[in-house]
Amino acid sequence: MSSQAAGTALDIVSDAICPWCYIGKRQTEAALAVLAREELRFSVRWNPFQLNPDMPKDGVERAAYRAAKFGSAERAAELDARVTAAARAVGLDFHLERQRRTPNTLAAHRLIWFAGTKGVQDAVVEALFAAYFSLGRDIGDIATLAEIAGQAGLDSAEAQDFLRSDLAASEIAAADRAAREAGVNGVPSFFLDGYFLFSGAVPATQMAEALRRGHAILQREAAD
Repeated sequence: MSSQAAGTALDIVSDAICPWCYIGKRQTEAALAVLAREELRFSVRWNPFQLNPDMPKDGVERAAYRAAKFGSAERAAELDARVTAAARAVGLDFHLERQRRTPNTLAAHRLIWFAGTKGVQDAVVEALFAAYFSLGRDIGDIATLAEIAGQAGLDSAEAQDFLRSDLAASEIAAADRAAREAGVNGVPSFFLDGYFLFSGAVPATQMAEALRRGHAILQREAAD
């Protein structure tokens, strides 16, 4: 996992086009707020995983892609309705009907990595999720990503220059590969100081308890 921060690190392996990762982000925030009141604090770090690693660089038309993937447009719509309802339950306003393309997420992951070097990673992750799931923006497009970066606290011109280079591409590939070698086959997946905890957008109470137990185990091991 990433090594951008110190302390008790909560590494979240995710993809920017994973709706359950956005829902999981809200559950994580609620869980961490509970734990903070118990004087337990964690540094969150976002790590890459491409759900569609073979996606063309420019992405594909979403409706046709999902109809083919799930067997029919009707089945794809059912799944969209289900995840939209789950998002609403945690205060998120999904508008999946606004999405026109399913993007390749390599550039988005590179932007998240870049944001981590500038101390605004969480803000950029939030902005990417909101742009894709609520606004239907194409987060595979570099100009769009640069604009999102600027709204989230980065210099948009600097972000665009970075995205137009190939910087951090090898780091993203290595991190994605490391996640798969660690057993990740779905996202979001959660690691505490490098130890796997669970996968999925689990409820905040369940997440808080898992973090509480994991932290206690790590403390005991450190004391031995």
